[in-house]
Amino acid sequence: MKYRILGKSGPRVSAVGLGCMGMSAYYGERDQDESIRTLNRALDLGVNFLDTADAYGVGANEELVGSVLQNRRDEAVLATKFGIRMSGPNGTSGSATIDSSPEYVVQACNASLARLGVDVIDLYYLHRRNPNVPIEDTVGAMAGLVEAGKVRHLGLSEVSADTLRAAHAVHPITALQTEYSLWERGVEAEILPTARELGISLVAYSPVGRGFLSGAITSMDDLDEDDYRRNDPRFAGDNFAANLALVEQVRKLAEQIGVTAVQLALAWLLSRGDDVVPIPGTKRVKYLEENAAAAELTLTAEQLASLEAALPAGGAAGDRYPEAALKRLNT
Repeated sequence: MKYRILGKSGPRVSAVGLGCMGMSAYYGERDQDESIRTLNRALDLGVNFLDTADAYGVGANEELVGSVLQNRRDEAVLATKFGIRMSGPNGTSGSATIDSSPEYVVQACNASLARLGVDVIDLYYLHRRNPNVPIEDTVGAMAGLVEAGKVRHLGLSEVSADTLRAAHAVHPITALQTEYSLWERGVEAEILPTARELGISLVAYSPVGRGFLSGAITSMDDLDEDDYRRNDPRFAGDNFAANLALVEQVRKLAEQIGVTAVQLALAWLLSRGDDVVPIPGTKRVKYLEENAAAAELTLTAEQLASLEAALPAGGAAGDRYPEAALKRLNT
C-alpha cells in the first residue's frame, strides 16, 4: 500500500481509505460478519484510514468499527464525524437535524469515544454545519478537544471555501471531506484551490459515484428496496439512462487498460494530487481488495485525456443529492 500525509503535518494514511458507512446504513441490509471481515482485511492490506460517523446507523457504525479496533487500534487512523443528529429508523437523513453548537461538540465527541471504545480520535470532522452557528465558535470548541487529548486533528465536511478559510484561522484544519469523483467535480472551481492554498488535504467520499461508476448497476432492480440511491437524482428516470451511457464509456476504457472501472475511477482521483485521498465504501472483502489495488495504478497522460473525453467535468445528469440535502452542503 502507498501512503499520503494528511494536511501539513497530519497522520500518514493509505492512499485509498475505507468508507464504513454502507456497513450500517443507506445501502441495503447489514452483514455484520462480512463487515468485520472487511475491516480486518483492510488493516491486513495496509488500508489504515477508516472513516465512520456517529450518524451512520445512529451510532451502530462506530460500534462496529470499534469492535475491530479493540485489538488493532495502533494499525488504524480513525476518522469520525459529528453534527448530524439522527432520530429516525436506521438513521434516515430525512429525520436529521444539524447541530454544530459548541456545547454539542463536547457531548458528541464523548459519545463517539465511548461507542468506538478508544481514548482518542485521530481525525474529528464537523459532518455538516448549521450556518446559524459561527464556524469560529464550533472550531473553537473542537480545538478544545485537541487540547484535552481527545482528538488529534480536525476536519470539516461539505463546507464552502469561505467557511474553510475562517475555520483554519481558528485552528489548523487537516482535512476537508467532500464528494469528489469523475462525475462530481464541483470542488475544483473554488473549494479545492482554497484547500491547497491552506495546506488542507481533500478526502473524497463517493469516489465511484455511489457505485454507479462501477458499471455493476444497470437498472434500479439492482438496488435493495431500502437503498438510499433509489432517491438519488442521478439514479432517477432519464438521468439514469444518460449516466449509464457515460459509465459505459468509462467501462470500455478500463477494459482497454486492463483494470476495472472502479480502479480506473480511483486511479483518476489519485492522479489529481498527493493531497487527495479517496475513501471508497464497501462491506465486502472482494470489493475492498479491488479498491486497494487501485493505489498501485499510474495512468498515462493519454489515458487521462481519454477519460476526460469520456466523462468531462459537469457531464453527469442530475443533482448529486435530493433538494433537501443539497441545502446542507457548502455552507
